[in-house]
Amino acid sequence: MSLERDDESPPGGSTKFPPPGDVEDGSAEGGGVGTVAPPRTARGRDWAALRQFSVFLENRVGKLADLTRTVENAGLRIVGLSIQDNSDSAVARLIVDDYERAHELFDLSEFCTFESDVIAVELPDVRSPVTDACRTLLRAELDVHYAYTIALPDTPRGGLAIYVDDVDLALDVLGNSRLTVVTEGDLKSRFE
Repeated sequence: MSLERDDESPPGGSTKFPPPGDVEDGSAEGGGVGTVAPPRTARGRDWAALRQFSVFLENRVGKLADLTRTVENAGLRIVGLSIQDNSDSAVARLIVDDYERAHELFDLSEFCTFESDVIAVELPDVRSPVTDACRTLLRAELDVHYAYTIALPDTPRGGLAIYVDDVDLALDVLGNSRLTVVTEGDLKSRFE
């Protein structure tokens, strides 16, 4: 059995793991011979990071419209969108309300995509909500590579998606702050 991360899935599908504590030889203690399943701290609906799709596009008229039409015609909502372009190509970063459906859509499409984890927080209803989020990460000396706003129903100011160099540390820091971290499960339930 191959133990691979979700973002390094083999062609044709992801590797399935048995529940925590299960091993191939049937031993419940994990002390026998066999492959022990990884702990259930990996990705899932309550993983406190969102999956972002980076889609590579030719920098031509209509390519962004093709991408958004494909996503929205599949019944997905684009929650966050950021575009970085240069003279001949562009990268569209997307967060959608249903990661699993989007992953399947992009697997079956002709779009060239890459997935990464970003942290999302609800922006607090204060005078400088983006500054508050950035200061919280600055105190831990986390490097923020980029950030962009996301739509969040039932919040006065929406949210902020943040790509950092150390997701685990950022989640720990944000978990101990007054900011609310948004999970994939939160996104899906907010848009149902």
